[in-house]
Amino acid sequence: MENVRKPARVTSFDVAEHAGVSQSTVSRALSGSAVISEATREKVLGAAQELGYFVDERAARLRRGHTGTISTVVICKPGGGARDVNPFSYALLGGICAAAAERGLEVLVSLQAEEDRLFGHYVERGQAEGMIVIGTTANRVAWDYFRKVGENTQPVAYWGSPLGDLDWVSSDNEAGARLAAEHLIERGCKQLVVVGSHTSTQRQFAERVDAFVARAKELGVSASLATIEPGGARRAQGRMATEALLESGEEFDGIFAVCDALAFGVMDALQSADLSVPDDIKLVGFDGIPASELTTPPLTTIEPDLDQAGRLLVEAIADGSEEPSTRRVPVKLLVRGSS
Repeated sequence: MENVRKPARVTSFDVAEHAGVSQSTVSRALSGSAVISEATREKVLGAAQELGYFVDERAARLRRGHTGTISTVVICKPGGGARDVNPFSYALLGGICAAAAERGLEVLVSLQAEEDRLFGHYVERGQAEGMIVIGTTANRVAWDYFRKVGENTQPVAYWGSPLGDLDWVSSDNEAGARLAAEHLIERGCKQLVVVGSHTSTQRQFAERVDAFVARAKELGVSASLATIEPGGARRAQGRMATEALLESGEEFDGIFAVCDALAFGVMDALQSADLSVPDDIKLVGFDGIPASELTTPPLTTIEPDLDQAGRLLVEAIADGSEEPSTRRVPVKLLVRGSS
């Protein structure tokens, strides 16, 4: 078979020859330099169009000292892969990419898990103008690593970090938990349970637990905590916590699970015990992940505005603020069949 030679790539030197000017004039004309006359600029642009020449925008940005790129690291569980990433992280990543596109930025995405392969020096290498870190809080080694990187790399923004001293963006956990309590009580629940933890590395879990219990108390309804066991998958944690609750003999008619993945496990345990959702027990989750629409029945959940979350994370990078701050993302109640 005869080899087919690929056409040579058109360069700025080809454009210069075609336009009858120097290569430096081509560079200035295409970069918008004010020292180039409009007539010369039109001649260069016409030659470039005729030859099918396109400016290497990435190289141009690098010459100007800007990459036009932000990096986003998704922390995964050690030993896990792309299939093991929480669907919420992928949804949040979508919000980040959409917000970056609105600003004309590209996103360099990296899934990282293993201690000996962690990398966060994108800014120092000139690959990105800043870094966003999201993902599971179960990988504390990775979060410690990226905290150290963040001490020397600016700007950096984090979503849901388990570390208390990082610049981070998070859902309005307290507002969401209050919405869940109010909804279950409006649905007639008198004995509430929250499935969650005060000690989880997901510090937003404690915020959601406390706000739910406090709001239920304000409305004259008791709410107890069914604590999840540390480690393991969230769905399994939710199932085991609910099984322990059923074995305890405690009476309840409404459950708030502090994340959707826990709620999936709660639903599994209730259905295995021949309890109907929502006829016997009403259930609300938190996160609004796409899979929550696919349960039977579909899960009522608290959904953060992930488009806004993406914008806030990108703003933290693009605006270049070096002062740590906490930004809260608004939430809303999505009422579905589980309540």
